Amino acid sequence: MASFMNIAVVRAEKSYKPRVTTRDCDYKSVFRFKKENVEWISAHFLGEKFEHRGGALSSEQKMKIFLRYMADPGFQTGVGEDIGVDQTTVSRTIHEVRKKIMEKADLWIKFPQTMAEILEAKQDWQSRFQIPSVIGVVDCTHVRIPKPKQDGDEYINRKNYPSLNVQATCNAKEWFTSVTAQWPGSVHDSRIMKNSDLFIIMNKTRDTVILGDSGYAISPWLITPYSNPVNDLQRHFNKIYARERVIIERCFGQVKKRFPILHYKVRTALQTVPSVIICCFVLHNVAKYLNDTDNFPELEEDCDEGEPEPAEEVGPVALSERRVRELGQQKREQIAASLFLNQ
Repeated sequence: MASFMNIAVVRAEKSYKPRVTTRDCDYKSVFRFKKENVEWISAHFLGEKFEHRGGALSSEQKMKIFLRYMADPGFQTGVGEDIGVDQTTVSRTIHEVRKKIMEKADLWIKFPQTMAEILEAKQDWQSRFQIPSVIGVVDCTHVRIPKPKQDGDEYINRKNYPSLNVQATCNAKEWFTSVTAQWPGSVHDSRIMKNSDLFIIMNKTRDTVILGDSGYAISPWLITPYSNPVNDLQRHFNKIYARERVIIERCFGQVKKRFPILHYKVRTALQTVPSVIICCFVLHNVAKYLNDTDNFPELEEDCDEGEPEPAEEVGPVALSERRVRELGQQKREQIAASLFLNQ
């Protein structure tokens, strides 16, 4: 009979990196929110989950990993060293938190559609600015990415670097009200607009406008500046328009300063980049809600700033499109005349 020898199985003791404690004075620079607000955000998006055993991460620790990564233009390994976890934990946690934030994205980024919402947006605008019937501003900004191996040239923008061209709208309170983040950098702003939900929604509105730069085609609901103002009325309108449209540039600047990953480069799988961008825009709105003000240092000059490309023209303009532009020009003339008379 064969004899067996009992061998005691000894499990290797699992070791964990010591978790790093961040000084209160450095907290916001590291995690981009005040300490009490990180706690609130963690509970809101991830629920109340505290560490019970081994190296399990609490909701707050998971959120801190995510926020640190959004605040750091480097790599996951460096974030792991900052927090005291392995790179694999950083990767897994970023994926988990990103999904949780996306589940609530529609609660935080909402474009006004009902009569009550539109009226409230107009009143907010009129309380701060002059152009009537406005519910927001639209523009695009580029977010750098590594050049994709497949169809990489489609992502090279007019500044000659790979990016996603992100369209967003904001309201008078500097909240983002819509975000479209899946288009390659080579795609023109006007094409993104024509293929967006925003285009469908605004085409159904009456006496409601958004402001957009000269990269967009004018319409009764999308008011652009005069390209070559020839009189005092047009110059006066352009001056007011420039002062009011700049709010979207301010919002882009704020979200990129809070989350520098959007300014430098998003180094995640291409299919996840749009949701990373949207998560940052959601958290921008959360910061507004929590009154967690933006006091971060200025970033290096943004390469995608500058004069907008003229509105895209593809072949002859259809009669219907020409009529839409004429109606938009008439609407702008009416607004300009009203502003000029009331100055």
